[in-house]
Amino acid sequence: MTRFNLPRAGLVALAAASPLAIATAMAQTTELPTITIEGQAPAGSGGTLTSPSLAEQRRAVNSTAGSVSHIDAETTRNTYATNLRDVLQDTPGVLVQNRYSQEVRLSIRGSGLARAFHTRGIEILQDGVPTNLADGSGDFYQIDPLALRAIEVFRGGNALPFGSSTLGGAINFVTPTARTATAPNVFSLEAGSFGTIRGHGSVSRVMGDWDFHASGTVTHSDGWRAHEQQTLGHFNANVGRRISDRVETRFYFGAYYTDVKLPGSLTYGQAMSNPRQAAASAVSGDQARNTYVQRFANVTSIKLDIGQLDITSWAIHKHLNHPIYQVLDQDGWTYGISPRFTGSFNLGGYRNDLVVGARIFAGTNQALQYLNAGNAVRGAQTVDARQNAANYEAWFENRFFVLPQLALTAGLKGYVAKREYSGTMNMNTTPVAVDTGVTYSGVNPRVGVLWEPVRDVQVFANVTRSSDVPDFSDLTQTTATTTAFVPLKAQTGTTVEIGTRGRFGAFSWEATAWRAELRNQMLQFNTGPGIPASTFNADRTRLQGVELAASLDLSRNLTGNGDRLTLKQVWTWSDFRFVNDASYGNNRLPLTPEHVLRTSLTYAHPAGFSITPSVDIVPQGAFVDYANTFRVPGYALFNVSASARLPNGGEAFVDIRNIADKRTVSDFAPVVLYNAATTSTFYPATGRSLYGGVRVKF
Repeated sequence: MTRFNLPRAGLVALAAASPLAIATAMAQTTELPTITIEGQAPAGSGGTLTSPSLAEQRRAVNSTAGSVSHIDAETTRNTYATNLRDVLQDTPGVLVQNRYSQEVRLSIRGSGLARAFHTRGIEILQDGVPTNLADGSGDFYQIDPLALRAIEVFRGGNALPFGSSTLGGAINFVTPTARTATAPNVFSLEAGSFGTIRGHGSVSRVMGDWDFHASGTVTHSDGWRAHEQQTLGHFNANVGRRISDRVETRFYFGAYYTDVKLPGSLTYGQAMSNPRQAAASAVSGDQARNTYVQRFANVTSIKLDIGQLDITSWAIHKHLNHPIYQVLDQDGWTYGISPRFTGSFNLGGYRNDLVVGARIFAGTNQALQYLNAGNAVRGAQTVDARQNAANYEAWFENRFFVLPQLALTAGLKGYVAKREYSGTMNMNTTPVAVDTGVTYSGVNPRVGVLWEPVRDVQVFANVTRSSDVPDFSDLTQTTATTTAFVPLKAQTGTTVEIGTRGRFGAFSWEATAWRAELRNQMLQFNTGPGIPASTFNADRTRLQGVELAASLDLSRNLTGNGDRLTLKQVWTWSDFRFVNDASYGNNRLPLTPEHVLRTSLTYAHPAGFSITPSVDIVPQGAFVDYANTFRVPGYALFNVSASARLPNGGEAFVDIRNIADKRTVSDFAPVVLYNAATTSTFYPATGRSLYGGVRVKF
């Protein structure tokens, strides 16, 4: 047993709590052991200051004292990865439900649980740069699954090193550079059901101290349902310059085009009897979502004697033309800057890791609305407004190693978030001038422990305070009769989690149990005479669950030729409830099934052939309403994918989904009380589909 004298014991407590104490001891730079779970780095994974190698990314992710996942995007290449569900379906605790085309419901631990569109409560980043607008709202249309090198998932407060302290956490989508790409040239062509065709290409080069990578993807699909046609274009590029051994800068450019027809939601009866139909209102209004996004960013990294300083800056322009119940016409800019220091140094004879960051980002958005006179024709104008958002944030997280295998962690984030709204509402009836706003602020602490009892096995626990600030979709709510500014409270909570991850022989796993006690959770309701707004703050709610992913090599050298048979299991258990609510007691919150499971069995031969049958199971569907009177049914969807290496070095795959053509509901919006005749919030799951493709790398 290691013994500590009294001065060092005091130093342990002080270092875990105060970055000021750490700053006094930065002179010593003794190299000490690193807690990590490393995988073999694939070809083309050499990294630089601005773009670490895949092994370095994994090492940084797995040094977190909490529930995190690192995904090599190459593992999804031999499937038709078209949206976030396809790249995150093997990640426990992440609920991704398809609606139509690229639109999905993305929720981690109940974040944005009742949001009927896009996302709330999760920070979406690409290459460490936020893609969310300054008010926190975000969608997924600019994320190209074919343009990714890795995906980093930080659940809940584990995203603090990125500056996120929301209930859901953050997902960072990492694109390749010329130094981390798997090949200098990659081209693929894919096609499949419902008139789907997709082409992708990427080119990268290293030229002395310079390097560049550029990729483009074009997708077209007629869609499974009527009025679901989509055409998408993605372009991503980055250019890096190694100025010296200690300084590097990298510029990112992106352009994204989306033209998607919306099929709308159906009643449950319609979804089960004729799931391929479109909602009548979607057709008559020619409902669609058209976006044009341009993204510019820079990351400049400076290597210091005791760590690294990264300065990230960005500007994003977005134009939205969105004919739905009304025609939404929005145009705006989001911009920001974020310096972050990461370092590892000796503190009184102990290893100490520190992350200190700050972020200032803001945005302005011109928001216009018009009546949809049919066929997306603009009628009378109803809203002419300006939305301004500004955020000022600072944070730190410190890991102090009381033993080489045991680290205590402490962190803190302080924030001020301003939301200002001005303009004219209800212009087609009685014009109302509005000039208002609301400011949110708070401090979110975090403490935890990370222990590696044996190599490649980790145990962790932590307690984190979270805050979710309403975005403008929450604050400006449109009903059938009016548009109004609704000053909601920020959603706050405390999350406790304990878990483990690791690898032992042929078995690998990640498992976490967690509980969050929330105040003022933002929940959505269908409007009516007694419910004038669609989003309200609930009093108290309790969210808890278990997240498990496990992989076991059942057999190696099954036929004596180096082949392998691997079983994977993903299980997410969710128990989300009101707590002594005046109207709903301890009812379950709608939308999230209690159990979600995915099982797959992969046979892989070293000659380059693999086949993976899988099944997605929801034993019992989620409640539709807060009154808990109706559930959607459970389901089991069977799928199979296969891939083969071609003689010329290329690869081919085939992906068959929902083989039994099962009719079920993939997603819905919750309501107060279900009514079979009028509750029209259901999105049917896509029927049987077949996709295939070829890819060449050289």
